[in-house]
Amino acid sequence: MQVTVVVVTWEGRDLLRECLASLATQTLPRSEYCVVVVDNASTDGTAQMLASEHPDVEVITAPTNLGFAGGANLALVRPSTPYVVLLNNDATAEPGLLAAFVEAMEAPGAVRVAAVTGKVLLTGTGLINSTGNLMSRTGRGYDRDWQRRDDGSRGAGEVFGFCGAAVALRAEALAEVGVFDGDLFLYYEDTDLSWRLRRAGWTVRFEPQAVAWHRHASSSGGDGNAMFHFWNERNSMVVMTRHAPAALVLVLLGRRLLGLVVQVARHGARHPLTRARLRALSFNLWRLPRTLRERREGWREVAVPRAEVARLLTSAPGE
Repeated sequence: MQVTVVVVTWEGRDLLRECLASLATQTLPRSEYCVVVVDNASTDGTAQMLASEHPDVEVITAPTNLGFAGGANLALVRPSTPYVVLLNNDATAEPGLLAAFVEAMEAPGAVRVAAVTGKVLLTGTGLINSTGNLMSRTGRGYDRDWQRRDDGSRGAGEVFGFCGAAVALRAEALAEVGVFDGDLFLYYEDTDLSWRLRRAGWTVRFEPQAVAWHRHASSSGGDGNAMFHFWNERNSMVVMTRHAPAALVLVLLGRRLLGLVVQVARHGARHPLTRARLRALSFNLWRLPRTLRERREGWREVAVPRAEVARLLTSAPGE
């Protein structure tokens, strides 16, 4: 067996049903992959649906909602196959997804490829969700080719980081650098792991033949709510402070402070998004001693210097 497919779910029974149905149509022989569902203590009948409709799927039940990062880690810490594929519960896989991931991982010269990120398309459109993750010099993580028309022009090749919605990870690389930071809970956990893989000398590649469709942010309630803004702001500051050059961290802090001032001026201090941004900034100030310690210890002895990894940072659209 070559691949363990891991799907993390929370209160997403109907989304999960579609996701698992797509995994049943894979061109990779069924004997070559197994499916593990991590259920983050759902109360919507997910457990009953899995037991009745998918008895062949291994289920790991978390005692509470651990988020995507913590939930995935329950499966990632014990892979029994050389490759682990993460697929969001609100995503569906094209039939050739797993086969394309395996082929890319086993291609000549791919021995130091830690992650192969797929082409993730927005469900119901011809638009791209992600062809890999990028990180801007101002601390913004974003999906490459977001909402571009999929014209097939983006070929296979290296990219800064992977998109956790549909990615194949090499178990050997995870054994070396560790799994996700469960404290990140939701968002930027894939960016953080991408930084850690790169400083250890591993690379990330995009494979256009590995295609998945994604109902973007449907499992977290959409990207315009306060929860999204809190975790997005909180985790971007943690990850950037942990990994980026000091000058860029200071730029990020300045932009976050300015953004908060503008938010208060436009919407007032009691607006839900204002409160979310304030909570994120307050959390990072409280956590700063720990983050700086992780920064020192994590980059003390690395295969690739911080400055070299930072050369892969870009300018996000609109910046």
